[in-house]
Amino acid sequence: MEGPAAGAAGFAAVLALVALRVPVGVAMGVVGAIGYGLVYGFGTLGFVLGRAPFDAVFPVSLSVVPLFVMMGVFAGHGGLSRSLYALVASFIGHLRGGLAMATVGASALFGAVCGSSIAPAATIGRIALPEMRRHGYDDRLAAASVAAGGTLGVMIPPSIMFVIYGLMTENSIRDLFTAGIVPGILGTLLYMGAVRWMTRRDPAMGPAGERSSWRERLARLGDVWQVVVLFGLVLGGMYLGWFSPTEAAAVGAFGALALAAASGRLDRERLRAGIAETASTTAMIFLILVGAAIFNFFLDATGFTQALIRWVKQAELSPWAVMLALCAFYIVLGCLMDSLSMILLTLGAVYPLVKSLGFDPIWFGVVLVTLSEIGMITPPVGMNLFVLQGVGGLRLEVVSRGILPFFAADLVRIGLLMLFPAIALWLPRVAG
Repeated sequence: MEGPAAGAAGFAAVLALVALRVPVGVAMGVVGAIGYGLVYGFGTLGFVLGRAPFDAVFPVSLSVVPLFVMMGVFAGHGGLSRSLYALVASFIGHLRGGLAMATVGASALFGAVCGSSIAPAATIGRIALPEMRRHGYDDRLAAASVAAGGTLGVMIPPSIMFVIYGLMTENSIRDLFTAGIVPGILGTLLYMGAVRWMTRRDPAMGPAGERSSWRERLARLGDVWQVVVLFGLVLGGMYLGWFSPTEAAAVGAFGALALAAASGRLDRERLRAGIAETASTTAMIFLILVGAAIFNFFLDATGFTQALIRWVKQAELSPWAVMLALCAFYIVLGCLMDSLSMILLTLGAVYPLVKSLGFDPIWFGVVLVTLSEIGMITPPVGMNLFVLQGVGGLRLEVVSRGILPFFAADLVRIGLLMLFPAIALWLPRVAG
């Protein structure tokens, strides 16, 4: 077997290994190396194994990844998540389902200093789940609002997913960050709408809480000045040309560390734990990057991407029909593997196809990250669902049963992005 058929067989082999619980970075690396050796001979494999991993981790711009990861880790250790949840709950906690909506809103705000999906789900979940249970919320609504709200962390900038996409496709990280703001706000509102719909159907799922006074609300506002400072310094500095993305990440990481220390919550043990968490998360991301580099080297050598583009053109499918098929493909794939692995596995083949069809790469980045969010909350491999199992001690079926309205909200967001690409593209154009 050789040529594009070998590339297709390689995809199938990676998915089979992932189904057998082989780490996806290892699966891509092993399949890419063996596939290249079988098709083109093992004599040149040494060159691939030396070149591809080096190219994957060599770019200096990749230093933005551990820096943004560190920013999110120490923002969590500094107690920002608790302050954000208390702030949003003070404004809307008295509404029916208000604490669940506050969970979504706090997750979105925490995403502005976090950049990942799992961190908001874990940190906000530890705060919000006990509070919602104390007020008599149904576990399905409580868990689903935490899991879905956590996904907003990869859309609201600074987003690790946008960083990886921008580096792999050589698109502007600043433009991707800007493009994610309006869809992130839209996603937050749609998730809150899902909560309102659930509590309207069954008011017992989310009873109304106590109304906070304006004095309490203003006091809560004073507790979150750190978020405003970090968000404004990192993103404002980038958009105004003060920092490059890497410099902005360094400023954000140092700022989060300094704010955590100033809050008095950063003792020696938490500092050690934060550094270890940053290192392990970064190592996981880089391992997947190395595996993807080897696998994409194999795909390029087989001509699979070019064959896929030729097949689409010969089939005379409209660009939007292809895009809808890609959306369905990513939703199904998201049920089987984590979002970062899904993107890195497929981007080498899918991105040239999308560009050949004339779609804007910034817009596609937003759509792709939105689709990856869906994968974070869809069983059986939705990572946020497993986080909620550990944080809240809930069974997976309980968490999964409340997800459907939030899944529908994500489909609405995808549909709106398809119908109105300006949702993602307007703000980058205005920002220049």
